[in-house]
Amino acid sequence: MTNDKTVYRPDSAGASTRIVSPIEASYTLADGRQGSQRFFTAFRIGRQADCDLYLDAEVVSRQHAEVYYDGETWWIRDLDSTNGLYVHGKRVQQVPLSGRTAVQLGGDGPVIHLEAGGAAHSVATHRPETPTEFVQRYLDPHRDGAGGEHSILVRQAFAKVGGRQRRKFLILLSGVLLLLGASVGVVVYQQLRLERMQALAVDIFYGMKEVELQVAGLSQALQSRGDAGETAVLRERRRQLEAMRGQYDEFLDQLGIFSSELSESDRLILRMARIFGECELDAPPDFTDEVERYIEKWRTTRRFERSVQRAEAKGYAEVIYRAMVDKHLPPQFFYLALKESGLRDRAVGPPTRFGIAKGAWQFIPDTALRYGLKTGPLVEVEKFDPRDERHDFEKSTRAAARYLSDIYTTEAQASGLLVMASYNWGENNVRRLIRQLPENPKERNFWQLLKQHKIPQQTYDYVMYIFAAAVIGENPRLFGFDLDNPLGSLQPSQEHGPWP
Repeated sequence: MTNDKTVYRPDSAGASTRIVSPIEASYTLADGRQGSQRFFTAFRIGRQADCDLYLDAEVVSRQHAEVYYDGETWWIRDLDSTNGLYVHGKRVQQVPLSGRTAVQLGGDGPVIHLEAGGAAHSVATHRPETPTEFVQRYLDPHRDGAGGEHSILVRQAFAKVGGRQRRKFLILLSGVLLLLGASVGVVVYQQLRLERMQALAVDIFYGMKEVELQVAGLSQALQSRGDAGETAVLRERRRQLEAMRGQYDEFLDQLGIFSSELSESDRLILRMARIFGECELDAPPDFTDEVERYIEKWRTTRRFERSVQRAEAKGYAEVIYRAMVDKHLPPQFFYLALKESGLRDRAVGPPTRFGIAKGAWQFIPDTALRYGLKTGPLVEVEKFDPRDERHDFEKSTRAAARYLSDIYTTEAQASGLLVMASYNWGENNVRRLIRQLPENPKERNFWQLLKQHKIPQQTYDYVMYIFAAAVIGENPRLFGFDLDNPLGSLQPSQEHGPWP
């Protein structure tokens, strides 16, 4: 048996033992005091006296953080503390703990070293009392001397009932308790189980996004040094990310998110949210209806159909697919170019204070130059320029993939919909609003942007049009378009996006 698993073993009485790998917590306070503790179950850290790990420091909140074991990995998460958690100098909402991890409480608070591993330990767990055991505990005449005052009084009253009446009463009471216990117990258990699993699934999702950002940052650092290969650390991080995605998929299966009760359209909408790096369990309740509204808008024009046909005729879908996957981005950013230009490489935008946008990806001059595209002599003229590399579809697509990747891994915190909003920012300065959100995926995503800020209608429409187009593209005929999925033949599976 490995030490990094949780295993439940039933005993003869129906109870069970949970086998867990322990975690060591050691700390040093500002006044030099040191301490260490070992834990086998979830524990809380804070300044409140009843916290499992009590730290008397002003920067520490009363209930600052919680460390818990999900059956595979130890995690630490912030409990909405005032001063936050920091790992490697970066504020985090929650992170997995592997090996020895230094976590600082507040920017200048105490540092806790958390080290997962060690010999496995058995923790006893107990099953709930059955209705029959409940009856026996209260009504067994041979147990007069056992139990609390309430139990003894119940038994004494029952002893006064005659034999036949006693038997009838016992049968009736047992039946009622069985029915009541079964019905109420099942409902409560299922509801609690669903809530706990859903909360855990959301935690897993955003923990996964944290790891994804680490992987992307490490990959970019290697590329910036001119090292095209992957180090052992990067390969291990990618393996962890894939394992977390698999675990998240299992939770969704247990929750029945993609159950047969959902329409095919709703399933595609939720799956597309996942592909673009948004947590489908955190989506606003009216999100699917809102996407349907924008799908209907696409039906009122032939632009979607003509753009896809243009891309297929020129082989643009494969160019975009390769460029995006090379940067570990969802190929569905194909629909961003569709919205920008109708996938026309000769597209020219109107004059703005940022210059004239050109090409399929509508690069403004400064951004084009920053990502290696040469502008032509007609840079300030509202006209197609054959010497402007923004009109070169392959070059501009590779530049767009680099630009989107930079936004995805920094400003957007692995949120594909925030990437779209940032790409469209123009004069709306949406990026300023995005940067006001905390720098972690759980609190910096499109859902949080909508909750905390009123974004310009132009940007909102832009994001929703692209998202709706991506949903249509998964199965165009379902939505009344006589087309095949333009990316369908290029990717065998879209179940586990975003792309690692």
